[in-house]
Amino acid sequence: MAPHDLLRGLALLESGDWDRAHAVAQADMSDLGSWLHGIVHMVEPDGSNAMYWYRRAGRPFPGMNAAASEIAALRIALRAPR
Repeated sequence: MAPHDLLRGLALLESGDWDRAHAVAQADMSDLGSWLHGIVHMVEPDGSNAMYWYRRAGRPFPGMNAAASEIAALRIALRAPR
């Protein structure tokens, strides 16, 4: 999946469209997609699922109250040159 698709998933999540954001995250099994998936479950809130997806992404779990900062960090990562 392209970075712009994951950015769309972040935008959906921020607009409150959890279901569509979750669908975007489920469609991408990369580390970045798993990171998004973890954030989606953080917002749900479903801590055990969020922690699972953070492990899949190879990232330390920042806690259930970190959704806003994680969204910002993922947005920066997705816009970085590859």
